[in-house]
Amino acid sequence: MTVRVDIHAQDFEPTERLRDHIVTRIAKLDRFLDVLESARVDLRYAKAARSAQDRQVAQVTVKGKGVVLRAEERSNDMFASVDAVVEKIHRQMDRYKGRRWKARGDGRSAAEVSPEAMEPEAPDRDALGVARRKKVALTPMGLPEAMEQMSLLSHEDFFIFLHAPTNQVHVLYRRRDGSLGLIETEIG
Repeated sequence: MTVRVDIHAQDFEPTERLRDHIVTRIAKLDRFLDVLESARVDLRYAKAARSAQDRQVAQVTVKGKGVVLRAEERSNDMFASVDAVVEKIHRQMDRYKGRRWKARGDGRSAAEVSPEAMEPEAPDRDALGVARRKKVALTPMGLPEAMEQMSLLSHEDFFIFLHAPTNQVHVLYRRRDGSLGLIETEIG
């Protein structure tokens, strides 16, 4: 199976050499995890980065049957950023393959109940001053699975999920001391 690669660049046009390099590196990921279907590569030049060494940003999101992995890397060279982010995705794949393949209580896998990943919207501000909006489709899962998804998706600050046993929206977040906190919502 071949991985479909979508390359999106913000505020610049990537060279043909860079595109070929990305497609070659991403296509090799299929050897390590054969359920991969697509990969989205977002490239940008971060002008506001504090260090000149962190301005070339590459973010990769790979999707497949039952798996969504995301990683981001920064460096002073876009080729180096791409190489580093592919290595990070490869390490995540190794971790993912080492875990048990869990199924839902009704026999459905997490991929079957999980909607497509969030798509970023245009950076314009709306009338209320909101610069970015995301739609998050909530997947029913337990707390251990939410913790696993938070680490696999590299969401370091927070993760929103639908708690399957209670059917309520919960927010899992990382506290300043490094431990995890859980916000349980209820209608007031």
